[in-house]
Parts: sequence; structure tokens; C-alpha cells
Amino acid sequence: MSKIKQFAQPGLPLTAPVLYILLALGLKERHGYDILKQVERDSGGAIHLGPGTLYTTLKRLLDEGLIVEVADRPVAEHDDPRRRYYRLTAAGGTVLTTELRRLERAVALARQGRLLDAASPAVDHAGGR
Repeated sequence: MSKIKQFAQPGLPLTAPVLYILLALGLKERHGYDILKQVERDSGGAIHLGPGTLYTTLKRLLDEGLIVEVADRPVAEHDDPRRRYYRLTAAGGTVLTTELRRLERAVALARQGRLLDAASPAVDHAGGR
């Protein structure tokens, strides 16, 4: 399956970089470096995107129609003309919401089974607890 078609499959999980990029753009329009910094903040430093990963992912998201490049730019004196700004589209918002709901259900199941309790024993992958 192509990477682009991944976004069109309902219920198929997003990769962590895609999820965090969509989250960053769901908050506000951003340029590439701002996206990198927001992803790092939002993930607690767990996700470090390099420029290659970021711009490859942005291109895939653009091609799929989940984000768009923004034509309106900040005031020139506060901006670098080389920057490209991106925002989430309605389709991107739908994909993000679907993924967040999927994760919410998974966390609810984990809580129900007390898998998130600090005192709960480790899961035995051989079939029991």
C-alpha cells in the first residue's frame, strides 16, 4: 500500500510523525520549523523530526489534501519569504479526529482493564498476567 493511500483507509492508524504534525496544524497555521518545534514539545521530546522526514510527510499530506499551503502570510517584517505556511483542511481535521477517537477508545479499554494503573503487574505476553 502506498504511503498516500494510508490516509484514505478508515481506521488505519497514523504514524506518530503524521499524528503530531496534524495536531500541530490543528492548533494553528505554521511554517516548517515551527511544526518541528511544536511536534517536539507536544511529544515531550520523544519525536524528533529531521527536515527530510518533515518535508516528505508534508508533501504526502498536501498530495492527499489533508493540509494546504497558506497564501496569506504574516507581515513581511516579521517573516522570512522562504518560509511556507501550512494549515489543516476539513479532510485533515476529519482524519485527525478519527485517529484521536480511535486512540481514546484504546485508552478507555486500557483503563477498564487497569492496564494503565501504576500498581498493575506487567502483562505476561505468554497469555496471562
